[in-house]
Amino acid sequence: MTSIVIFGAGGRAGRAVSAEAERRGIQVTSVVRDPAGHRLTGRVVRGDVLDAGSVATLVAGHDAAVNAVSPASGPEALERLGALDGEIYVSATDNLLDGLAASGVPRLIVIGLFANLVDAAGSPLYDDPAVLPAKFRDFAVAHTAGLERLRAAETPVDWLVLTPPAQLLEAPRLGAYRTGGETGGGFTLSYADLAVAVIDEIETPRHHRTRISVFD
Repeated sequence: MTSIVIFGAGGRAGRAVSAEAERRGIQVTSVVRDPAGHRLTGRVVRGDVLDAGSVATLVAGHDAAVNAVSPASGPEALERLGALDGEIYVSATDNLLDGLAASGVPRLIVIGLFANLVDAAGSPLYDDPAVLPAKFRDFAVAHTAGLERLRAAETPVDWLVLTPPAQLLEAPRLGAYRTGGETGGGFTLSYADLAVAVIDEIETPRHHRTRISVFD
């Protein structure tokens, strides 16, 4: 049986990925910082992607890992968070790549951020305040730093960043999606269908060491 470990399993994306995996008979280990604070089924363990010493142990024995970690659950929560460590996604990337490599886990799927897709001129969307309010730019820049760390890494881990559009919806699962490149291609996607794309790429990898957009 395929088995996966999900970091950030308590968030909306993480829960959706877990549900899709279980739907397909995949064994899931859900990693959260406070297991008592979440209603999650299956195997739930305490852990933190920012704890470099524990990642290799947490991922050991799995076929793939998913990083769905976010420091906040939405724009309002992100605004309340205040100052953000600009290295948070770089540290998470380093810890995951080192931990997966040390434990022999071959595949990493990362949930990306729409704001570091690019416009027709090649400029990141986060530079346009009409797309992303300026107060969230630091978050987007930090997220982008993690993406660039992946792109620069010399690693045996076969990674993929799946970047959804700005509007991720709590909507029924359609079981279908489209993929695109650096400029995206659509405006909406359900969490459920984002999860379909994640599990598809674990069961039958089609994209390798790259970032793609996914939308409905």
